Amino acid sequence: MESWREEYKRRFISPEEAAGMVKSGDRVVWPIGRETFAVGLALAARKEELRNVEVLMPMAGYDFGWYDPGWEESFAVTTMGPTATSQGAIDARRCDVVLPFLIPDPMTAETRQPDITFVEVSLPNEHGFLSFGASLWDKKRRVEQAKLVIAEVNPNLIRTYGDNFVHVSQIDYFMEHVSSGGAPGMGSLAGRELKKPESHVKPIADNVRQLIKDGSTIQIGVGRTTEPLVRLGMLEGKHDLGYHSEATPPGIISLVREGVITGKYKSINAGKVVVTSIGGSTRDEMEWVDNNPLFWLVDVRYLEDIGVIAAHKSFVAINQALAIDLTGQIAAESVGTRLLAAAGGQIPFVFGALLSPGGHSITVLPSTAQGGRLSRIVPTLPQGTVVTIQRNCADYVVTEYGIAHLRGKTIRQRAEELISIAHPDFCAELKREAQKLFWP
Repeated sequence: MESWREEYKRRFISPEEAAGMVKSGDRVVWPIGRETFAVGLALAARKEELRNVEVLMPMAGYDFGWYDPGWEESFAVTTMGPTATSQGAIDARRCDVVLPFLIPDPMTAETRQPDITFVEVSLPNEHGFLSFGASLWDKKRRVEQAKLVIAEVNPNLIRTYGDNFVHVSQIDYFMEHVSSGGAPGMGSLAGRELKKPESHVKPIADNVRQLIKDGSTIQIGVGRTTEPLVRLGMLEGKHDLGYHSEATPPGIISLVREGVITGKYKSINAGKVVVTSIGGSTRDEMEWVDNNPLFWLVDVRYLEDIGVIAAHKSFVAINQALAIDLTGQIAAESVGTRLLAAAGGQIPFVFGALLSPGGHSITVLPSTAQGGRLSRIVPTLPQGTVVTIQRNCADYVVTEYGIAHLRGKTIRQRAEELISIAHPDFCAELKREAQKLFWP
C-alpha cells in the first residue's frame, strides 16, 4: 500500500498545470485568507481562452487582473465585500457581492459545488497532516466541498491548535510555494495599507476602556478605528480577559504573552484564545503562536455562531461604524449606495453580546469624516445606506467626545445622547434637526 509520503510526492504539479485544469464555466474558489499566488497569475494568463469562469474570492488580496475592465467575459468575480484590491471593481459594478446568510451559518450556503478550490497549506507533519497556517476561516469546509482541491505548500506557515488542519489524502494536487513578497504585519486585517492612527483614536480607546470590566471576553472588529485601539491603551490596567474574535489586531498577542488575556473566566473554551485567523502580527509574534496550545483556530461558522458567542458571560463586542442616525441606526457597510465595507462578523457578534449575561455591544466611530467637513452622527442616514445594526440593537456608541448609552432609551433620549458625543461644530445643527424630527 502506498504511504502518504509517496502519495504526497507523486501529486506535485506546476502552477501552469493547475491553472490548465480550469475549464470555461467552472466555479473556482479561493477561500478567505491569502490566495495562492502563482496559480492565480497562471489562470489570469488564460484570459483569452476561457469564458464565464465563476471566481469566488471572498476577501480579495492579490490583484490578478480580473478586477479591471475588459475581463468580465472571461472571469465573473464575486466577493463578500470591498478590499483595497476590489473596491474599484465593486464601485463600477464589475464585481458582484455575496451577502453572508448568518442564521444558522455565518457563511453563505452553497448553491453550487465548487469545481476547483485553491488553498494554501503548510508542509505535512509526521502523520501527514497539513496546517492552514495563520488563517483558517472557511478553508477546511471549502476543501471538503470541492470536486477538485489543489494546494500550494508554503513551508513558512505556522501550525496552531483547534480545527486548523487537513490530511494529505484530502488534497488532489500540490504545488510548490512561490512567494508574493508579503510578510507578517503588512497591511491591516482587511488588507488595506496601515496608517498611523489619527488623533481621535486615542480618546476613543480611553472611552472604551471605561466600559470593559476585568474577566470579560472581548471581540474586536476589523477597521481603521478598531484595530489601533489595543495599542493605544484600550485594555490598559485590565486583568484576566478572554478573547473570542475573528482575528488578533496589533497588541493582542502581546497581552496574551504578558498574562493580561488569560481566558480564566471564559464560560466556554476557558484558557484559550479562540480566533479564525492570526493577523496584525510581527514575525516574532507569529513564531510565538506557532504550536502554542493557548491559540485555537476554528471555522468561522463556529466562531460566529450567535449561540456560542452568547454562551460567554460578560461578552463585549467592539465594532466600528461609518455613520449612525439620531435614532441609533448603525451603518457599517455603506454611505448611500456606495459599498465601502462588509458587515463581516459584526452582526452575529453584536447579537451574541446582547444575549450574553452581562454582555454589551460597543460601536465606535470618529465624530467626523472628510477632514472634519461631515458629521458621522446624522439626523437621518443618506438614501440607500445599508443599516447594518438596527436601532433596536444599538447599545453603547463611542466617539472621541464621549459615550452614549442607547439601550432602553426613548427616541428623544437617544438623540440627546448622540448629540452629546458629536463634534461640537455640528451639535447646534443636530439639535435643530432633532427638534424637527422628534418634538412637536
